[in-house]
Amino acid sequence: MWHVYILKLDDNTLYTGYTNDLTRRLQEHRYGVGSKYVRGRRPFQLVYVENFTERKDATKREAYLKKKDRCYKDKLIKSAPYPGS
Repeated sequence: MWHVYILKLDDNTLYTGYTNDLTRRLQEHRYGVGSKYVRGRRPFQLVYVENFTERKDATKREAYLKKKDRCYKDKLIKSAPYPGS
């Protein structure tokens, strides 16, 4: 299982990523060994998750979301009932 996720960071910016182990990846972000961008903007909140069976689908979705503006992502986040569902 692959996951595309969005984090809302302490400076109110959004970070989009993908992983095959969401729990591990969130721990890496929490401990400052995830991405440089998140490292300096902790704490964060997981606000959106999509699940995929194929890595290629997750990477395509991540790339697509990274190109979208903040307004689009905010609407997407509001449309989701709860991260991971």
